[in-house]
Amino acid sequence: MRPALLALSLLFAAFVTPWQEKPAAPPAAPPAAPLTAPPALQLPPPLTTYLGRTIAPTMSYEGGPWLQRVEREKEERCPELLKALHLKEGDVVADVGCGNGFYTYRISPLVGPKGRVYAVDIQPEMLEQLKAEGKKFEKVANVTPVLGTVVDPKLPAASIDLAFLVDVYHEFDHPVEMLAALKKCLKPAGRIVLVEFRLEDEKVPIKVLHRMSKEQMKKELAANGFEAVEEYDALPWQHVVFFAPKKEPVEPAPAQPPRRDQ
Repeated sequence: MRPALLALSLLFAAFVTPWQEKPAAPPAAPPAAPLTAPPALQLPPPLTTYLGRTIAPTMSYEGGPWLQRVEREKEERCPELLKALHLKEGDVVADVGCGNGFYTYRISPLVGPKGRVYAVDIQPEMLEQLKAEGKKFEKVANVTPVLGTVVDPKLPAASIDLAFLVDVYHEFDHPVEMLAALKKCLKPAGRIVLVEFRLEDEKVPIKVLHRMSKEQMKKELAANGFEAVEEYDALPWQHVVFFAPKKEPVEPAPAQPPRRDQ
């Protein structure tokens, strides 16, 4: 081979060989362990009856327009109910089972900018309706929508002055767990108010399953550590009963034996 041709071949080999000889591929990494989701919260089975009462099914978000019906103010005398709540500037209210906010946005101005209204519902669709309803009002800055569960309203502990439950308690299919959770949310002087269509009055044009007697209301709340502290009986269709956690009896301190030097 001619010297020039040999030199050219060696030069070509020096540059081409690295391209032709690919490095060995690194060993494959072992397969990752499959990710496992945390165990879901195990709830007790929903009740169908409680203390002799048949529990009503939850009203669907599809019935939202009925909550905002024009005649509701006249039928239920809503302003009178709001006045009976004795709300004041700075109060923190939980509108539990708020639906699409019929009462939420009526309570909001009563507690003012220093107060707050937690609008709690278990249906995301209801909360979407509530937000849409809120756009009809100006400068509503004290309403907080909260997606709760059937056992927990998801509210801060010891934060609520009044838990306001209008035509909703009778639908709780975990009443024991829900009342225990609400009790934890109340301030030391906080109260729960139940507003329920009267079972005792046959003239109330609501299905029997969605009505409660005052006796039954007191019976169920008493079984969960509450006592009735106030009632309002002037509404045309509904009971209004305020409850507070029962205070544990304070046992008197044992008498101290007299000192020997006395």
